[in-house]
Amino acid sequence: MRGFVDLHSHWVSAIDDGARNLPDSIALLTALRGAGFDTVVATPHMRPGLFDNTEADLRRAYEATCKALAGTPGLPELLLSSEHFFDDIVFQRLIDGKALPYPGGHAALVEFPTRAFPARVANRFSDLMRKKIRPVLAHPERYEPVWSDASVVEPLLDCGALLLLDVAALAGKYGRAPRRAADELLERNYYYAACSDAHKASDVAEVTAGIKILFDRIGKEEAMFLLSEGPRTILDGTVES
Repeated sequence: MRGFVDLHSHWVSAIDDGARNLPDSIALLTALRGAGFDTVVATPHMRPGLFDNTEADLRRAYEATCKALAGTPGLPELLLSSEHFFDDIVFQRLIDGKALPYPGGHAALVEFPTRAFPARVANRFSDLMRKKIRPVLAHPERYEPVWSDASVVEPLLDCGALLLLDVAALAGKYGRAPRRAADELLERNYYYAACSDAHKASDVAEVTAGIKILFDRIGKEEAMFLLSEGPRTILDGTVES
């Protein structure tokens, strides 16, 4: 059995609200490996006004962290992308090739404001698809519009977006409404992959609990797709249309 692939975590040191320093990075990566992830993609925030990180900033921080980690035993394979806050500035960076899609450039992780979807988001996702960048929506279960109506994601799915489950939501990490939304999105078979969105080593206990719930809820074959096969096809660019 191939290990899990984590498409969303914050282990790069001192760049956002994730790992603060090298010991934090090591602790988080070690915990994720223990939870079953043999590949972990760093997705530090690109969010103007809060985390003013450019592509160059993120690459420098990633390379510095990887250099400091060199020789540390037992770590997963490490890759770099970003969690792109989907405002006008970051959208234009994605269009202009100045953002950080997943390795291979086939897809990019995006996040929305908590309370509302951005204006014209389906049109903008279609624009990304025309650039051959498939949008991967981070933790849809945590957006308030989804809590009352899970079908609000259907226009995004119709234009090619993929939904990425924050598996800790199943364990109640973010409260009842996100947990219920995650359950409904799972029941509707809307998720394509699952991740940790871990910011610190202590997050991994709820990630592990969520993984167990996921296997219990949907069975081994479907859970392994969300944790392994789905993420790998996103990175490989082999997602079926």
